[in-house]
Amino acid sequence: MFQTLSQQSKVTNDTLGVLWENGIGCPVGTVPIRRVTKKELLRLNLFSTKYKPQGSWNFHYNLDNGQQHHFAVSRTKGGKNKNYNGATMKISLNDPKVKLPQFSSARMHLQIGDDFIQAGWIVNPKLYGDNKTRCFVYTKTSKNQCYNSMCQAGIISVRSDLPLGSVLEPVCVRGSNPSVSAAVSLYKDKVNGNWWLDFGDKTLGFWPASRFKQNYANNIEWGGEVYSAFMPSPQMGNGYFPIQHPLYNAIIYNMTTTNEKFEISEWVNNTEAFSDNTRGYKVIDDIYSEYPFRHIIYFGGPGKI
Repeated sequence: MFQTLSQQSKVTNDTLGVLWENGIGCPVGTVPIRRVTKKELLRLNLFSTKYKPQGSWNFHYNLDNGQQHHFAVSRTKGGKNKNYNGATMKISLNDPKVKLPQFSSARMHLQIGDDFIQAGWIVNPKLYGDNKTRCFVYTKTSKNQCYNSMCQAGIISVRSDLPLGSVLEPVCVRGSNPSVSAAVSLYKDKVNGNWWLDFGDKTLGFWPASRFKQNYANNIEWGGEVYSAFMPSPQMGNGYFPIQHPLYNAIIYNMTTTNEKFEISEWVNNTEAFSDNTRGYKVIDDIYSEYPFRHIIYFGGPGKI
């Protein structure tokens, strides 16, 4: 049963939904730039620092955030010579229940000095005006930070058929087989140091190396992040606590890292599980899983904290 899940848990064009009214895409030689409305820009400008995505390390050293952000993640342990040039994952697609102005995301987070890149999926009604699951990236470089390509720090798109912020469908139904998942890769170009993003089997875009003060990642984390906005916190993942079963949990699996020598680790055995509040969210980090997924994490929860 789990072999079937593994074989079919991948992104297809159907998973990415209907992206274009003409069913074709952009003209040859052009790339998509998602139309940002005046209302979206106003909403983006109103985002407070507390609202914006962050990593669990930022949370750990900034506990005055009013407990508005919560995490259930697997993250690399610090130490000497722990520098990374990339990471990958396969991630289940879920649709947690979220109220305006909260968000709930499942993502990979690369901490690059004081800067970072996130990539995965998010439910963010304040940004998008709906409660649909969408692919996203979030970039922080120096004083600039934004979703997708909404500021000068954002990713530079190279695809003519897949704008970031697109709806991801279908999503997982708890207990059904096969699960629905997407492959995500963030990696540094060995030649010029640019950072690239792959989603499924498509290369979506890149960040020039010059945007970051540092040319490698210090830490990597995989898992869920929510923002509560001083309300009972939203669901994470599929809204259930993990029970270590791929069909009943939000999962991230086949995680890899690429070290400073561009050597790939397929087991990533230097990780630790972190949840800031286990009353609402939990994570199980299974480094040597009995299922055919290599390293896998189970994460999520109902929130309400």
